[in-house]
Amino acid sequence: MGNRCRSQGVRVKYAFIKAHRREFDTAVMCRLLDVSRSGFYDWLRNPLSDRALEDQRLLGLIRAAYTASHGVYGAPRIFLDLREAGETCSKHRVARIMRANNIKALHGYRAPRYTRGHTALLTPNTLQRGFTVQRPNTAWVTDITYVRTWEGWLYLAVVIDLYSRRIVGWSTKPTMARELVLDAILMAVRRRKPRHALIHSDQGSQFGSDAWRRFCHAHHLEPSMSRRGNCWDNAVAESFFSSLKKERIKKRIYKTREMANAEIYDYIEMFYNRTRRHSHLSGVSPEAFEAVSTRA
Repeated sequence: MGNRCRSQGVRVKYAFIKAHRREFDTAVMCRLLDVSRSGFYDWLRNPLSDRALEDQRLLGLIRAAYTASHGVYGAPRIFLDLREAGETCSKHRVARIMRANNIKALHGYRAPRYTRGHTALLTPNTLQRGFTVQRPNTAWVTDITYVRTWEGWLYLAVVIDLYSRRIVGWSTKPTMARELVLDAILMAVRRRKPRHALIHSDQGSQFGSDAWRRFCHAHHLEPSMSRRGNCWDNAVAESFFSSLKKERIKKRIYKTREMANAEIYDYIEMFYNRTRRHSHLSGVSPEAFEAVSTRA
């Protein structure tokens, strides 16, 4: 009912503009009534039915969802995106509009990926799943995930201290450039000032270069790298990303990257580090665990 009312509202506005064109400027009326001038002239040439107007409105939403998925979403997933946004259209209608406008999904769903480091520069797995350490700033893990927004992907890099599971550094960027990881680690270094810390990563290209090794050496970090294709080697980071997405993101698509970044900040700095009870820490938060251990 709400979608139909919106479509009828557009037609009413077009009819009003048509009836008052001799009294007022068309462009001014379109702007004040929040309709497009081109849409009004299209309606004059060929007045659209309620259904056609609604299809036009849905087409704009479909294109936005398609773009946000980097072209990998077909009608079923775009339908879910629209339903999550409060639309009540059917899956068949979404498919029909996509066919009519030649909007086709790429074969298969492919999440954004990044390339592995050059084989010659891969680093041994020094951590060896030693996820429990006795002192802070002796072993960190880092990894990258992504969050969907209507503007495109927002990439998130984090650095976790294995001692307390605290996020000691993080960074977000619209692309997976090398600076994404470096900014997160620089935050960790400035906050924690380690004398010597193991920094464990996967085999992403960001971690497989001479520049990465020089960066680690300059900041008293010893690189360690997961074995190829083995996500369990970086299970702590994977666990954090899972918590973030289940507890805060909840499959939402943020309107802007800025909104997603604000939500990530709130989750990490205001909730996860400060108050979220962690099973690995006997039910206390990372900050509380560090405070108790410092007093001891």
